[in-house]
Amino acid sequence: MLLRDLLAMPELRLSLLVGESSLDREISGALVTDLPDPGRYLDGGELVLTGLMWRQGPADSPGFVDVLVRAGVSALGAGDARLGHIPDDLVTACRDRGLPLFKVPVEVSFGAVTEIVGTGLATAQARDLRGALGRRRRIVAAVAEGAGLDELVALTSAELGVSAAVISAAGSVVAGDLTEAHAVRLARDFLGAERLPTVITRPGEEIRTLFAVDRSHRASGWALVCRGEVDAETGFELASCVAMERTRMEEGRRVERRLAEQLVALAGSGDADPSELSARLRTCGIDTAEPYIVVSATAARRGAADGPGLSALGGRVLEELLDRRVVAAAGEDGALCLVPLREETAEAVAARLRHRVELLADGLPGTRVSIGVSGAVAGASAIRGGTEEAGHARRIADARGGGVVTSDEIYTHALLLATMPGDVRASFSRRLLGPLLDYDRAHQADLVRTLSVFLDSTGSWNACAERLHVHVNTVRYRIRRIEELTGKDLTSMADRVDLFLALRAAW
Repeated sequence: MLLRDLLAMPELRLSLLVGESSLDREISGALVTDLPDPGRYLDGGELVLTGLMWRQGPADSPGFVDVLVRAGVSALGAGDARLGHIPDDLVTACRDRGLPLFKVPVEVSFGAVTEIVGTGLATAQARDLRGALGRRRRIVAAVAEGAGLDELVALTSAELGVSAAVISAAGSVVAGDLTEAHAVRLARDFLGAERLPTVITRPGEEIRTLFAVDRSHRASGWALVCRGEVDAETGFELASCVAMERTRMEEGRRVERRLAEQLVALAGSGDADPSELSARLRTCGIDTAEPYIVVSATAARRGAADGPGLSALGGRVLEELLDRRVVAAAGEDGALCLVPLREETAEAVAARLRHRVELLADGLPGTRVSIGVSGAVAGASAIRGGTEEAGHARRIADARGGGVVTSDEIYTHALLLATMPGDVRASFSRRLLGPLLDYDRAHQADLVRTLSVFLDSTGSWNACAERLHVHVNTVRYRIRRIEELTGKDLTSMADRVDLFLALRAAW
């Protein structure tokens, strides 16, 4: 309550002596004391009531008032029961230090004053609570009526005084005012948090509180970022409002996903009418003449026994990585999306995907995201080829343990190896390199490494010897031994290729 409200209570008959300009001070509570130094019992904002028992002479008043001012009290109420009046030295000390002072008449007990202060505070708190509930209802009602995320963020600031933003796990700003660099740092915090909500503190930066928006897998999730330390109840309510809006957005995207799935399935059948394919491509928002790329993705969770599969989770992650500008069609071999190249090149899209996948890999080491990117194509007839190209690249990425692979990387021996079943690669490598591995183990030799360096040195004895830091005759001896054990002739290009592929299949 305000000091003005207390002084206006007719039943108390309080007389203001000093502080006419400070009547709008808030009173946070009341303390009755006659200690000469009550500072240890004060937190600031209190109304102090005293019977002046601490005053032995005029010199005591300045010190007593100094204690109250340092503690940040709102006002001092003095009773005149002991002296019959309020001494001038106390009035002067309060005036000089800007502390409001009023007289409590002898017929009014301090208990009556503290009771009214307590009742006033309880009433104000109840009023504040009703106001807060009303403000929260207005926010929920606005979301239910279709308010977007930007409007929700603005309402949160206006109604609750909470500055908020929404970010994705990929480090993009979904709503609110955050720089990209700040969003990426907060996304790392979101991904790496053991539990949510969590409070983020960094030297030189404002404190932030992070809340999970819904129960999505964290790799495809959103985080509500609130400025300062926000209580859990408020944060959870705001996160629920964001989740409501995300669910509404998802309803619209489900229709788009079905259209994309039908397009990819029709293109993959190989017998679709070209005009129908073109019409479906335009329905998915891509003109038949504009270039686009095909992106394939899977996301695997270590030890997962339930939840979304490789394709479903991969699709959700891929959509977030691409800032929800496209939808992903779930397939048996992975999620696929067609990304029009209107403002970016294929290389720029791949670079952005690579950066964001690395962010996910750092924050969620238990989740492996594998992405393949085709080269730029155009027209509906190119969907099938782009899909195969992206799929090959994604399988290479998966074989490497995750990451992003582009079409530029697949037209090599790596494509051949990536498309072979794992057991076939292992058998091929073991059949050719097995004798060398056995020899190295038995004799602590270095034939396998020598073979690898020799082939990387294009068959140069001297270059190989230099890289291995051995004499050239040692290299000659080892190569002869390799030929004897494998039955291969390293002067033959065909045999060199066989051994080269066996080495790559093993690694």
